[in-house]
Amino acid sequence: MSRFETTFAQLNAKKQGGFVPFVTLCDPDFDRSFDIICTLVDNGADALELGFPFSDPLLDGPVIQAANNRALNAGCSTEESFQLLQKVRSKYPKIPISLLLCANLIYAQTLDGFYQRCAEVGVDAVLVADIPLLAAEPYVQTAKKHGIQPVFICPPNADEATIRGVAERSEGYTYLVSRAGVTSAENQSHAANLDTLVEQLKAHNAPPILQGFGIAQPQQVKEALGMGVAGAISGSATVKIIEANLNDHQKCLVELAKFVKAMKAATL
Repeated sequence: MSRFETTFAQLNAKKQGGFVPFVTLCDPDFDRSFDIICTLVDNGADALELGFPFSDPLLDGPVIQAANNRALNAGCSTEESFQLLQKVRSKYPKIPISLLLCANLIYAQTLDGFYQRCAEVGVDAVLVADIPLLAAEPYVQTAKKHGIQPVFICPPNADEATIRGVAERSEGYTYLVSRAGVTSAENQSHAANLDTLVEQLKAHNAPPILQGFGIAQPQQVKEALGMGVAGAISGSATVKIIEANLNDHQKCLVELAKFVKAMKAATL
């Protein structure tokens, strides 16, 4: 079984949901980013979703855009991001690691080169934010060739064909977007039809569903799990803690630990 499959099986056995924080690799720099990721894992994260620094992240609102800029300003490249991933994997051999990034970063390395590097450093899954299902086949085939699980987004306005395609193509987990728009901890509204989407995805045997966008409080984690998803992803709320404590690294780690513990407690 893959790390994601093993983790979800363990969570199911304990009747728990999963909590998955997102951060941008190398934000605010390589060394502090490693400390941050270790803090997330050590305080209860069930898996990690990580982004590569990029100048034009299409899905992201101001908070994660700023994280990308901090990492880029620190001189972090795709290669340094891979080096950081390798360091994280060496310390945590069992934690599932997924990447969420834009196609340009993959294309620049060639599909084969990128997914091979993912396999070398211990990445489990890759979600390409700006590749729709109709253009996904080369990415899916190359990912599978190197043992990487492709993940797809189910948007709140998905039609039946999209739901079926997302369910059939995704491996590891399925990313259910709470609402239209970009990432934000402030915009915590959710589409009214999420429970229906969850039912439809499950009817098509989708991998475990993780809900993301606007997940910033423990109560929202509980509400998501109450709809039948397997867990929740929190990006902007996690990254805001980094942004608020750029001048006090130890306080940043303390605040992140507190946040992750509270969000994980909501899954029990």
